[in-house]
Amino acid sequence: MNDEVYIRRCIELAQKALGKTYPNPLVGSVIVHHGKIIGEGFHQKAGEPHAEINAINSVKKDDKNLIPESTIYVSLEPCAHFGKTPPCALKVVELGFKKVVIGAMDSHDKVNGKGKKIITEAGIEVVSSVLENESRQLNKRFFTFHEKKRPFIILKWAQSADGFMDKDHQPTQISNSLSKQLVHQMRSEEHSILVGKNTALHDNPSLTVREIEGRNPVRILIDFNLEVPDTFNIYNDEAETIIFNSVKDSEAKHLQFIKIEKENPVQQILDKLYELQIQSVIIEGGRFTLQQFIDQNLWDETLIFKNPNLNLKSGTKAPDFHRNPEKSEQLKECEVLYFTNQSVD
Repeated sequence: MNDEVYIRRCIELAQKALGKTYPNPLVGSVIVHHGKIIGEGFHQKAGEPHAEINAINSVKKDDKNLIPESTIYVSLEPCAHFGKTPPCALKVVELGFKKVVIGAMDSHDKVNGKGKKIITEAGIEVVSSVLENESRQLNKRFFTFHEKKRPFIILKWAQSADGFMDKDHQPTQISNSLSKQLVHQMRSEEHSILVGKNTALHDNPSLTVREIEGRNPVRILIDFNLEVPDTFNIYNDEAETIIFNSVKDSEAKHLQFIKIEKENPVQQILDKLYELQIQSVIIEGGRFTLQQFIDQNLWDETLIFKNPNLNLKSGTKAPDFHRNPEKSEQLKECEVLYFTNQSVD
């Protein structure tokens, strides 16, 4: 039971860095000596020390001698490879912890049991798969990316009570300021955001984080014939931007043009994003683009912002999406419906 308490604390710590560790996973770590936490930490940013190292470094000087009699808890299996930082598994062995408790095993090719093996072979007791489901949920993006070889996909749109995304095909305010803040929070937490040509031309969105403090996601535009003018907001230098098109391959400053075929673009885009190590993507519009992902069952979560008091009568129809929400929440007059795909490809 105590193991679960401390792994839950690891998860809480790890969540503090949501959106800041790409392409690395979210990881938290806690060091416990005779029922007392003497150190804790989490991975804060790619290239910086991992959770275990931050937890070790947080142990007070007078308590360092307690480490060999302590248990180190970590929400994800300690890494076993040299990257921008040395393997955490070797550090755990070097310091001689009494016991290691792991939330979820790491399915990344470079780890995948190797960290646990290093620690076990050093004679240290290892317990794994404690709160495994919660630990995997914490890193749903990371696990989807490495196990399915594609980004974690979130579909998102706003619609009126009668199922329209705009009024007479003109930009229309459907949600409210609270839901806008939630959307910007989402953007800061996910790796990238994608729209089609029509949405870029129709709404001229910036696709950045403005309502809150946070990092801007990588912007992705599908524009086969490069019809969106480079004076539009999506081309500004506020964020790294990828343009999938059928005209050219080129790269300059924050812009990257990637040439793909017009046939079956969704799979080509996901393959390219996997190559670029983009771990998650919000598909934010429009109807045509969203419908392609829905029809191919290529989505993991969906958020629909619905205004039950607004009837637009005409305009762009919302995507055909026949699912029951897992949960909903009220943001003033706007209802947010949450869906999870249990049969994703």
